[in-house]
Amino acid sequence: MVDHARMKTLGDVSRYQAEVQPDAIAFTFEGRTVSYADFNRHTDLVASGLIAAGLKPGARIAYLGKNSDSYFELFMGAPKAGVVMVPVNWRLAGPEVAFIVDDAAAAILFVGPEFYDLAASLRDKLPKVHTIVAMEGGVPGWPAYEEWRDSQTITAPPPVSRDDVALQLYTSGTTGLPKGAMLAHRNLLDMRASNAAAKLPWDQWNGDDVSLVAMPISHIGGTGWGLMGLYNGAKNVVAREFNPNTVLDFIERDRVSKLFMVPAAMQIVLRDPRSRHVDYSRLKYILYGASPIPLELLREGMEVFKCGFVQNYGMTETCGTVVALPPEDHVPEGSPRMRSAGKPLPGVRIKIIGEDGSSLPPHQVGEIAIHSSANMAGYWNLPDATAKTIDAEGWLRTGDAGYLDEDGYVYVHDRVKDMIISGGENVYPAEVENAVFGHPDVADVAVIGVPDERWGEAVKAIVVLKPGSAANVGDIIAWTRERIAAYKTPKSVDFIEALPRNASGKILRRELRDPYWAGKDRRVN
Repeated sequence: MVDHARMKTLGDVSRYQAEVQPDAIAFTFEGRTVSYADFNRHTDLVASGLIAAGLKPGARIAYLGKNSDSYFELFMGAPKAGVVMVPVNWRLAGPEVAFIVDDAAAAILFVGPEFYDLAASLRDKLPKVHTIVAMEGGVPGWPAYEEWRDSQTITAPPPVSRDDVALQLYTSGTTGLPKGAMLAHRNLLDMRASNAAAKLPWDQWNGDDVSLVAMPISHIGGTGWGLMGLYNGAKNVVAREFNPNTVLDFIERDRVSKLFMVPAAMQIVLRDPRSRHVDYSRLKYILYGASPIPLELLREGMEVFKCGFVQNYGMTETCGTVVALPPEDHVPEGSPRMRSAGKPLPGVRIKIIGEDGSSLPPHQVGEIAIHSSANMAGYWNLPDATAKTIDAEGWLRTGDAGYLDEDGYVYVHDRVKDMIISGGENVYPAEVENAVFGHPDVADVAVIGVPDERWGEAVKAIVVLKPGSAANVGDIIAWTRERIAAYKTPKSVDFIEALPRNASGKILRRELRDPYWAGKDRRVN
């Protein structure tokens, strides 16, 4: 059993695991195996290297690359030196990467092999970066990561407080410039201890557990899930990036027992014909979240994977999951609770806020607010944005529209900003999407509001058809009208090959809306 009292900071996690199970495997990555003893030593070397480079507590380093075990050495090693880790989403364009690295004032940039050319092209735009380290070597003039790491002499680290910031994750930036959410040691670890103390069945870990880290580490779903496995002493299998074939390989070959996926990733895996033939006998739980999931997709996943499912609700600013729908609330025939995100985890409080700031009673839709030890320390260098998000009493406004039922289950409708107002009626896209998705020919769908002379906005569905299907607009509208109110039914349907999504699986609705609102002085929604 893990001694949670001994893991107060991120540095304590690797120290503790190296002491209690030094020879156990911490990571496997593309043929490389690292024990917990070696992982702890590597993090000590990283911390010493940063100190030797002149970085003081509170300084930042950045990582631009895909998933690897070496990233987790940086993530867990930097905080031992009081340095903050800033992973950068590798899917971003060059100017966006440059903005984040410069905004964070990163002194050292660690770069994966796929992005050597990009980093080189941005060099003149990163005046605060004094060193670029090549994670897999081979770039003239740049230190190779393993050589840099192994050349260090381990030195005594500075004192580290649980309130010190350890990780800075940038929000997706779908509306305006990205903001750096500052996550302290306390934010990242306290919820894990309280969950373990509550002995939630789906959150119990043992020495045989194998965790798959397949979601991108630039998001809390990747880095947070990796930390979960390390905290609980599991063997962590790292996928360089999400690929349905390799995910299935890992599950079967490495005997994965737990993994986290966003719904879009789950859908991709289920569309692979091989998914029906893989041995899932070791798979205990799939945790999923980061975006709504249609009930039909969830039922399909339950049928194929035959394991426990746990829905997670949270955000970067809450270090990930703060609400969970446990396996016992997942039933194949469906239930009202399967449309919920679940109930608050131990130590988490949820309330629904109306437009006037008052708390709303059950079943009234408003903005979801969260009070938790996992709530971020704030946005980096953005005190006004922090104050708008977290009030004086510590309540964090999520920007999500939803309601509570009498039993405390949280129902998420959509992002507040994505709400459609048609003829004075509020329409939440997720509700419409759930209805459309059930159509047998629909593979994926996003719902947006488009300008309408009569109603202000009209509901439009953007649909991806399953291969070989030939559904028409009338079929989909008729199907939807049978399942939701008429004013929520799409008035038009467009077909597209694939929906634009960010790395965490969230639909980029702004990209879908822009063509329809071009030339308008304002956007009603």
